[in-house]
Parts: sequence; C-alpha cells; structure tokens
Amino acid sequence: MDLSLVYYGVQLLAGLVAFLTAWGWLPLDNWWVRGVEFPRIQILVLGIIAWVGMVLFGSEWELAQWLLFIALTSTLIFQLRMVLPYTALWKKEVNKANITAKSIDDQIKIMVSNVLTTNNKTQKLVDLVHKEQPDILITLESDKKWQQALSVIEPDYPYSVKVPLDNLYGMHLYSKLELIDPQVKYLIIDDIPSIHTQLRLRDDCIVWLYCLHPMPPSPTEADKSTTRDAELLMVGRHIKENNQIAILAGDLNDVAWSKTTRRFQRISELLDPRIGRHFINTFHVSYPFLRWALDHIFHSPCFTLVDMKRLPSIGSDHFPVLTTLQYEPEKTQEQEQNAPTAAPEDIEETEHKIEEGKKEGCKVSREHLEGKTVN
Repeated sequence: MDLSLVYYGVQLLAGLVAFLTAWGWLPLDNWWVRGVEFPRIQILVLGIIAWVGMVLFGSEWELAQWLLFIALTSTLIFQLRMVLPYTALWKKEVNKANITAKSIDDQIKIMVSNVLTTNNKTQKLVDLVHKEQPDILITLESDKKWQQALSVIEPDYPYSVKVPLDNLYGMHLYSKLELIDPQVKYLIIDDIPSIHTQLRLRDDCIVWLYCLHPMPPSPTEADKSTTRDAELLMVGRHIKENNQIAILAGDLNDVAWSKTTRRFQRISELLDPRIGRHFINTFHVSYPFLRWALDHIFHSPCFTLVDMKRLPSIGSDHFPVLTTLQYEPEKTQEQEQNAPTAAPEDIEETEHKIEEGKKEGCKVSREHLEGKTVN
C-alpha cells in the first residue's frame, strides 16, 4: 500500500471536514448552508478519522500540513462542543423523576410519530399504540388514510384534534387527557398547521401543549430555513411572555444543536431531557450512519424525566419517540438553574427572524396557492 496516497487521502478528508464546519458558520438561511448543521456526528467521526490518519501517516510536515492540522483540530473541538451535551459526559438538564406509587398519577406519556404519508403500514402504529399506551399520540404527515386507520384507537382516546392533509403536513393529536380549547393555527405558512391546546393532567394541573411540524430547508421543500426558524421562535417567545407551563413536541425538521433550536431554548427557557443522556436519532430509518434527531420534546422545569426512548420502525422514514414526564413542581426552582437564558442579542435576533419568517411565509403561501391553482 502506498502510504503517500493514504496520507494524501487523509489530508483531503481533513480539508473537507474543516470546510464543512466553516461553511456552516456562514450567516445565511439557505438550505445548502443550514444543511451542514444536521450531520455533526458524522462530520465529527470523519474528522477523528482524519486527525488520527494525519498523526499516523504524516512524517515531514510543512507549513501547509501544520495549518491543516490546526484547522482540523479546531473544527473537532467545535463539533465536540455541539455533540457532547447529548451524551452521558454532560450534566443532565432534566432530573430523573422520583417515582413512587403516588407519583404515577403525575406522569404523562407522549408518543411522537412522523408516519410518512405514503407509508401504508398503518397497523404497525396501531399495534405500537396498543402496546405502549401513551397518554398523548401526536402524528405528523398523517392524511385521511391515517385518520381512518387510527379511528380504532379512539375509544381509548376520547379527545382529539384532526388535521388530515395530503401535502405532507397533516397532523393528528389523540389524548386520554382532557384537551381544553384546542386550536389549529397556521402561524407562518397558510397550509402548514400547528396544534395549540391546554391539557388537564390527572392531578387537575393544566399545562400547554404545542405540536409543531415546520417546513424543512431542503432542495425539495423550502429554499431557506427562515419559515421553520420563525415558527419555532414565535412559539418559544409566546411561551416565555405568557409564563406558561408548557410542553412542545413534534418533528421540528431541525436538530437540537442547531443555532435556531439552541436559541429557541434560550428564548422559551424550556428544557431538553436528552441533554446529559443520549442521542435520540429518529431520521433516517434506512441509513444508520446518516441519522440525526428531528423529532423533539421540550418542557418546562416543573417536569422531570421518567424515560425517553426510540421505538421500533413503523415503516416510516422516522422512528417514533416515546417520552414519559412526571409533574414535580417542587423541582421547578432547582431545574430553572439548568434552563438556558436569553441574551439581548437572542431577543433581537428572534424578533428579526420572526419578521423575516412572516415575509417569507407570505411568499411561500402564494407559491403553494399558485401551484394548487395550476394543478
């Protein structure tokens, strides 16, 4: 084996890793920039391979090799800083629940499942619901076919909100717990819904539940992440301004370590139960190396974590996620210290992003309407 060729390949890989990391720092919302925020784990793995390769196969280094090695090391430190919070090496943001016989009534079990509109294996989700018995089921991309298939669970779920759509943004909410004044809102784009409702827990405490599924930045969907970012930040701002006890869940078409999701946490002061624990990579089912977390749940500091796990595939391109929270208001003050807080620039950028998102949303809504008219 020609070691010089191996070393040349290692340097190319190192340059690619450094380039992708730096590319993601560009202050642009275009999908071809924001897209590199998703595969941070994969970029980190490739970077470690390149770093080890440069150490093992490098001999007489010139200035160019040193500069490349320094750049690669810097990018690895940055990627590690983004990824490590979602491992057991980091401090937990949400405490483990103190489970007692009495506390069972204070628990809420939430299942989130992007079902994939074209997926016909509807019985798999029905069977999973019967097995896991969540208190709340949130489905994304669900149309009339899925609504009909899920009708069999309705005897166990007397409360529901149904938004069957065939544009990949249908949404259904099924609940064993009472929903109070549920509303379907179209915050940014006219045909992309979100569900906002109050929820009465078993101990009569009332909390807010927000179900979101914004449009992703991609070559086949939105050219920019502006509308997605604006919708998430708009809800986060609303939660904080109204001092709500809230849970936000859904397929956010974003990763937890993106600059938008981290800003959302600072604006809303909601907690992420994955921090200090492990990844819950839900997409893409078919490509194990190319997986990241698109399906999320965030909550107020009065909730602790019983369990959070990825469930078996139901034939979709997303795995379902099941999260069990426990209402422990006595933990609020302690956990508030773990909540990230917004700096003045976060508030300023949030306002700017929401305004930009509204403008972009009007544009996208017109394009969607024109497309429907043409069809």
